[in-house]
Amino acid sequence: MRLLDMNSEEDKQKYKDFLEHHERCHFAQSLEWGKVKSFWKNEVIIVEDENNNIIGTLSVLLRKIPIFGYLMYSSRGPVCDIHDEKVLKEITDGAAELAKKYHAMVLKIEPDIKSDDKEFRDIVTKLGYKIKDDAKDFKDEIQPRYVFRLDIKGKTEDEIFKAFHSKTRYNVRLAGRKGVTVKEGNKDDLKDFHKIMVETGARDGFMIRPLEYFEKMYDELAPEHMKVLMAYYEGQPIAGVIPIMYGNKTWYLYGASSNQHRNLMPNYLLQWTMIKLAISRGDDIYDLRGVSGHVDKNHPQYGLYRFKQGFGADFTEFIGELHMDYSPVRYKLYKVSEKIFKSIRSLIMNRHKK
Repeated sequence: MRLLDMNSEEDKQKYKDFLEHHERCHFAQSLEWGKVKSFWKNEVIIVEDENNNIIGTLSVLLRKIPIFGYLMYSSRGPVCDIHDEKVLKEITDGAAELAKKYHAMVLKIEPDIKSDDKEFRDIVTKLGYKIKDDAKDFKDEIQPRYVFRLDIKGKTEDEIFKAFHSKTRYNVRLAGRKGVTVKEGNKDDLKDFHKIMVETGARDGFMIRPLEYFEKMYDELAPEHMKVLMAYYEGQPIAGVIPIMYGNKTWYLYGASSNQHRNLMPNYLLQWTMIKLAISRGDDIYDLRGVSGHVDKNHPQYGLYRFKQGFGADFTEFIGELHMDYSPVRYKLYKVSEKIFKSIRSLIMNRHKK
């Protein structure tokens, strides 16, 4: 086990090659994503075999929390054979060394491993991780525990489209008939995207990242790993999406829609455009990302569930958050303060909605 040498271009390229060709590749484990999260420090734990070939990795973001010390967080790691206990132990030991180096209080990992993977559960429990698998809503975790994933491996556009719900197919075609067009944008088009996203946030009641964040994403990820797709009607932007492409997957990361012309169904055409992009890349999976775990027609986010379900994707439940407590007292106090902060933020958001 060792840490990636961030000063070695050769070492960084070796890691990128491993990540991009691994079946468990995820953009959130990439060095590019680490740069997007520039207010965190990025370290990567590397496990190699006897021939110095990488066989396991965990990209960790570290952030110093005033009073409490460092928090270690890994989104969608590790990247390895998730049933290889020896590799997982080496990664875990590496994380412990990293925690000692930074005097960290906890390591949080949110892997994209299915909840019913008993073998993985048994291994990580044996290694000392605690599993927080009771999250249902978006606010309960950083990454969504419930997602829709579309298996597109080896399939044609026609095969995928025919598997859509009939209403979804109708809405995709409707957008085209009504004159909605989709164009790939550039960094300047992020201004229109962000303007529409602010509108979306006000309508649906969620916080919006500043324009500078999306520009940073573009600088680090585009054009190889990120695109800006905008839907237009009569020359005016009415919706937009940001897909992320990495390795064998494409993710629908951000989306925005204006309050105007929603009846033209631009979001359906944008989704189909992203799916076709993923198919053209030869991807295995198109990930529509998060939905609520409350599958109830009366739930306020049921509409999002129904929208994503219409594309023939599989409703997927991940294992939830794993955490390794290095300083249980400090971590417990931190969780109390975090709960208070979230309550205050929720009050502020509710006031804005009024």
